[in-house]
Amino acid sequence: MVKLLKMMRENQERLLTDWLNGLKAIAQRRDLISDVEVREQARKILTLISNPPPDTVLEDFSSEGWQTVRDQLMAISISRVAHGSSPSETAQFLFSLKPPMFKLIREQLTTTPDELFREIDVTNNFIDAMALHIAESYIESRDKVIARQQEEMLELSTPVVTLWDGILALPVIGTLDSTRAQMVMESLLQAIVQTNSRFAILDITGVPTVDTLVAQHLLKTITAARLMGAECILSGIRPQIAQTIVHLGINLNDIVTRSKLADAFRLALDRSGRTVTQKPGNHTPVTAPAAGVS
Repeated sequence: MVKLLKMMRENQERLLTDWLNGLKAIAQRRDLISDVEVREQARKILTLISNPPPDTVLEDFSSEGWQTVRDQLMAISISRVAHGSSPSETAQFLFSLKPPMFKLIREQLTTTPDELFREIDVTNNFIDAMALHIAESYIESRDKVIARQQEEMLELSTPVVTLWDGILALPVIGTLDSTRAQMVMESLLQAIVQTNSRFAILDITGVPTVDTLVAQHLLKTITAARLMGAECILSGIRPQIAQTIVHLGINLNDIVTRSKLADAFRLALDRSGRTVTQKPGNHTPVTAPAAGVS
């Protein structure tokens, strides 16, 4: 084992050249990652595996001595995810190291056939372990990216809009599952605190269907908003949704509802002491304080 590591150190440039030539020979998308970056990644891997801490053996890739190699493989996998490489392409990057290593062992390791076979077998298993680790790291990194993108999409899909001073609106579009319902509630409550709003309009015009679970999520959100001192108005009650709510026996008696967002906004303005008026000769409605209300 010591001879093998020493041989790798002494022939590192040769191994690097043969490794890179092998990578060029296989079908890889050159538009995803530059040759310079591939060369730098390969050089770092060779340097690390050629100079492990004392008493570190190739037979146990999970040992503490190979932690720096595992960390480097994780960094490479993150880079490959960002570039758009596939898991197989990422693993192939390491598998391509096998032919140069086997060739070097056969040429320079003068030993018995049994010992030669053992060195090749150990090297093969070690590279397989590295390839498995980088593939697992790739999947883990990709899953984190997907999870982060899903969170960002959820945040974008639950925007809280300030319609007027003290009046908020949160249009809900799409299916309202438990995860998204929690996001809706948190976004609305946070906006109520930040703007000190007295009215919050929860618009479900974009919700395709309302079942018992969706209704429960809406009721919880409205209850939480009330606890924060805001009055909630549920808008976007279409005929189909109204019929579904009745058939399901969902009790919305304590909740103010309106069929349209505009109607809910008008109600919120009225309850906040404002009325909608129209200037003479102007067809654009404007808001104005009610008489005697500032």
